[in-house]
Amino acid sequence: MEKKQLLLAPSLLACDFARIGEKLKILEGAGVPWLHLDVMDGIFVPNISFGQPLIKSIRKATDMFFDAHLMITEPKRYIKDFADAGADLICIHVEATDDPAGDLAAIKALGVKCGLAIKPATPVDSIKDLLPMLDLALVMSVEPGFGGQKFMYSSLPKIGELAALRAELGLDYHIEVDGGIGAENARLVYEAGADVLVAGSSVLGKSDVAAAAKAIYESLK
Repeated sequence: MEKKQLLLAPSLLACDFARIGEKLKILEGAGVPWLHLDVMDGIFVPNISFGQPLIKSIRKATDMFFDAHLMITEPKRYIKDFADAGADLICIHVEATDDPAGDLAAIKALGVKCGLAIKPATPVDSIKDLLPMLDLALVMSVEPGFGGQKFMYSSLPKIGELAALRAELGLDYHIEVDGGIGAENARLVYEAGADVLVAGSSVLGKSDVAAAAKAIYESLK
């Protein structure tokens, strides 16, 4: 199967919230297609970030693809709220639900793309049977909950395993990696099989957001 084109998905978590509109316009101008939205509830992960009111507000300011990563317990409770707020894709954690297949079906029923995420200690085998349902499989390369952590190289075999299964099963889901991604390791992660790279502090945490995004794309050449 032909390798997918890289999609960069900067994480809003790293943005100065007082300048979101300005930063989104810069990202759009730099040709960045996706925005990663890290939603944390303080229960599934030890931090609280933001929720659907913020997403609904910024939806008016950009046409970027909204990739909502729900790090929340029992995500089915809020799936419709995030779809209504403007999420284009809703990704839930397999560890956060007793019925991942039901939750994924509920997302799809709303006309939204669906994703499933695994934490660093969770094996790919735990989601293998669900891969045919997915538009995206997310490998966490840090422990979820906080930005600015160092990339865990132990995630690379899992990326490769998901890429091999995608080819073997004739599927077309994206493979996304979230945590510690920057220009110094983007090529390694892309070559392992990922095609959506979440970049937090390495893009929206920089003073020159456009240059930081460009540096990641340039690192693949």
